[in-house]
Amino acid sequence: MIKKASLGLLILALSTSCVSKKIYNDLETKYSDLKKENRSIADENSELKKAKNQLELDRDKLTKDLASAKDDLAKQKADLAAAQNKFKVLQDSYNALEKNSNDALEKNMNKNRDLLAELEAKSKKLAEEQARLDKTASRLNELEAMIAAKEEAMRKLKETLSKALNGFEGKGLTVEQKNGKVYVSMENKLLFNSGSYAVGSEGRKAVVELGKVLGDNPDLSVLIEGHTDDDPYAGSGPIANNWDLSTKRATAIVAILSENAKINKQKLTAAGRSEFSPLASNATPEGKAKNRRIEIILTPRLDEIADMLNSIN
Repeated sequence: MIKKASLGLLILALSTSCVSKKIYNDLETKYSDLKKENRSIADENSELKKAKNQLELDRDKLTKDLASAKDDLAKQKADLAAAQNKFKVLQDSYNALEKNSNDALEKNMNKNRDLLAELEAKSKKLAEEQARLDKTASRLNELEAMIAAKEEAMRKLKETLSKALNGFEGKGLTVEQKNGKVYVSMENKLLFNSGSYAVGSEGRKAVVELGKVLGDNPDLSVLIEGHTDDDPYAGSGPIANNWDLSTKRATAIVAILSENAKINKQKLTAAGRSEFSPLASNATPEGKAKNRRIEIILTPRLDEIADMLNSIN
């Protein structure tokens, strides 16, 4: 502004007074320089204004950015506080869960120890039971082998008796094997006269041959049963009735067998069955003939099998 005033005064002076050419030229030159300087200052002033405007814009932007940053910081602080609160809640929950988990784990461990102990006891009991079952199975195998051996022995005994008594088969004598025993059946026509308990000669031969086989098998139990038909005993003398007759006939067979020294007399048993265990109907003469008989039942020694059964049970 001072430079503009000086320039105006200079022009006024020139216009109101007469100056020399040299001074005029100097003034002209100064004027030109001042115009240049004025333009330079104007340009500089314009740049400064631009810079000022830019600075104001930058300041406004910085102010906004700062406000935004403050907002962000406040939000982050709020988020951090919320996160810290959440973390604390989670930490408390975790601590509680850990405590409960430890309690539950300890409880489960104790329960597992109890279960393991129970399982071990059951396993031990199962092993003992398995050992017992194995032992029982072994004894059952032994028992089966024993029974099979007895069956085979009785089969051979039947064959031996059949050969020994072959001459009497067809004369009312039969040999069969059933129920683990051997049955020798002799009808009265081979052994006795009607109403008598005296053994005839042919019958004695059969009983003696039977005794030879029994002498070679002293462990056999020998049951001699006397049987009659259902006709009441009509004779007189020492026989009272069919019971008495059947018993005396069985005893007569025992007496003949006892003559063989090889036979164990403790294994002999005589029994009378009268007419109460018939083989056939007493309605026909043929049936009555079959019912009048002596049955000799041979049983193998079974005490070993009985002992084995008792040990299994």
